[in-house]
Amino acid sequence: MDSDEALYARWLGGDLRAFDQLYARFERPLFGFVRAWVKDASEAEDVLHETFMTALRERRRDVGSFRAWIFAIARNRCANVARSQKRRAAPPAEVDAIFADAPSADEQLDAHRRAATLERAVARLPTALAELYRLRATGLSYQDLAELLGIPVGTVKSRMHEMVTRLKQEVAR
Repeated sequence: MDSDEALYARWLGGDLRAFDQLYARFERPLFGFVRAWVKDASEAEDVLHETFMTALRERRRDVGSFRAWIFAIARNRCANVARSQKRRAAPPAEVDAIFADAPSADEQLDAHRRAATLERAVARLPTALAELYRLRATGLSYQDLAELLGIPVGTVKSRMHEMVTRLKQEVAR
C-alpha cells in the first residue's frame, strides 16, 4: 500500500486515481474531526469537501506529511465556519449521539453521559488544548501534530500531558 506522500506525489503528477485513494483514505477521519468542530452535519460535509477542494487548488510540493497538511486545511476551514457562526449569532446545533452496539438502554445512557461529560470537559479547556485533543482524537501522531501546529515534538508531549491532567480534573468535577 502506497504511503500518503507517495499517493500525493502521484496525484501531483496527474494521477487522479491517487487523489481518489487519498480521498477514500481521509474522508472518514477528516469528517470526524470536522464534525467535532462543526455540529451541523450538512455544514460539516461542506467543510470536508472544501478541504479537498483547497488541497486540489493549492497542490503544494513541500507538504511534508500529507496527513498533517490536510488536517491543517480542515482546521482552518473549521475556524472560518466558527467565525462565521459567531457573526451570525446562530445557536449551536444539538450534539448527535449514536450507540449502535449498546446492548441495553442503561449502557447507552451511561455511554452518552460519559461522552457528554468528556465533551463538556473539552469545552472548558483552553482553546489550544481543546484543539490538541480534537486533532489527537483523529489519530495524528505526535510528529504530525508538531508539524501541523509548528511546535517541537517535546512541546506536543508536554501539552498532551497538561491536557490529560486538566481533563481528568474537569471530568472529576
